[in-house]
Amino acid sequence: MNLGRTSIDQPVLAIVLSVVLMIVGGLAYLVLPTAEYPDIAPPTVVVQATYPGASAQTVAETLAIPLEQEVNGVEDMLYMYSQATSDGSLNLTVTFKGGTDVDKAQVLVQNRVALATPRLPEPVQRSGVSVRKSSPTQLSTIFISSPKGTYDQLYVSNFAIRTVADTLKRIDGVGDINPLGAREYSMRIWLDPERVAAFDLTPGDIIAAVRAQNTQVAGGVIAQPPVASQAFQPNLIFEGRLKEPADFDNIVLKSGEAGRLVRLKDVARTEIAGLAYVNNTYYLRNPAIGLQVLQRPGANALATMQVVEQTMQQLSKDFPEGIEYSIGYNPTAFIADSIGELGKTIYEAVILVVLVVLLFLQGWRPSIIPILAIPVSLVGTFAVMALLGYSINNLTLFGLVLAVGIVVDNAIVVVENVERHLGEGKSPLQATIVTMQEIGGALVAITLVLCAVFIPTAFIPGISGEFFRQFGVTIAVATAISLFNSLTLSPALAAMILRRHGGHAPLRA
Repeated sequence: MNLGRTSIDQPVLAIVLSVVLMIVGGLAYLVLPTAEYPDIAPPTVVVQATYPGASAQTVAETLAIPLEQEVNGVEDMLYMYSQATSDGSLNLTVTFKGGTDVDKAQVLVQNRVALATPRLPEPVQRSGVSVRKSSPTQLSTIFISSPKGTYDQLYVSNFAIRTVADTLKRIDGVGDINPLGAREYSMRIWLDPERVAAFDLTPGDIIAAVRAQNTQVAGGVIAQPPVASQAFQPNLIFEGRLKEPADFDNIVLKSGEAGRLVRLKDVARTEIAGLAYVNNTYYLRNPAIGLQVLQRPGANALATMQVVEQTMQQLSKDFPEGIEYSIGYNPTAFIADSIGELGKTIYEAVILVVLVVLLFLQGWRPSIIPILAIPVSLVGTFAVMALLGYSINNLTLFGLVLAVGIVVDNAIVVVENVERHLGEGKSPLQATIVTMQEIGGALVAITLVLCAVFIPTAFIPGISGEFFRQFGVTIAVATAISLFNSLTLSPALAAMILRRHGGHAPLRA
């Protein structure tokens, strides 16, 4: 099938194909994620567990070893490393090969962790082991504080975690919220070692007593299921969980001599305070809590950050008086500036190319054909970028900047050859048909040579190849679309709008 001759005979078909290509590319542009650079970080899954009161060595021996033994060898895994800290926490990071579906990787790791769970200490099993996708890209850090000291850090921290963080997590594009310097409410029990020893108790005895008397139990029901003579079946509700320090003070630890009860208040002091005091966060010298907003892989950074800012503005209207927020770190501002500058460069390149074409082709009729090749090729490239999972970033836009001067080459070759035959006295239709017969193969050869220069960048091994792949493929795709344009739209327009030199072309039937 001769694509050029078909386009000459059916110009409407050629025009429709180009219009459809631009529409698809335009729709793809609207959904393409925006980033500063291509996402080259390998997918990672993080396993987190906490063993309260355990040392780093104990955590490594009782948590890290069983989990590592089960997770090791999971499909497509590159390597893993674990970090055990003195506060009893474990972080096991599993890194996978580039291109691995992170959702699939999370499920695979979750299955392996489930196999190791029975071998973990009971307190760890009770608190659970979390498996989540790692989000290395940070969208922003939001600081919430009480600059005038109206509220203490404990209140501000819990307000931020319960109200702000939960709302931000529901935003499409947000992968996770990482609190910095969090102070979550907890019931702290401060033991008096001398009194504990005087009553012949151990910390383990006290923990067991608190755990046994601070549980939520089902009260059951009164009477049998409802029958005709009995319409109701009341439920019994017990106050199981303790809430106030005074309730904890009355927990019975043991029965002493002469029936004397030893209560928690006899050996300890209870108070509502922060769960941990390991980290502190300050913003402008004021105690604060930081909320790291992490981007979900594949999300649009600029669009997501815009929604985050709008959400914070809405939430701030309901903040208690004296609590304020500030976005202390926002890398998307640099991304927007960088993308905007490259976008402006593309417009400038298009204007310069149009001026050069008009200058040397000396007429709007021959100039309009290569000029139309620019939007068709560039916009159509977005459709292929979306299909390949690429993003709008500095590398892809830089590729489009270079492609602006390349995509007009084939169309200029077509127009120049048609003009030559028109100068010999041929009609526009005859000149276009002869042109496509003469240079059709040359157009394909030119395009293949250009693609052969850029496509090999997609096969560079390692991180460098991942980084420059989108750059080379973007130029190659734009060049290939320009070939399609020179075989369809360019000859169709040449036969329609170009005129015989020294006269007018005869009307086409």
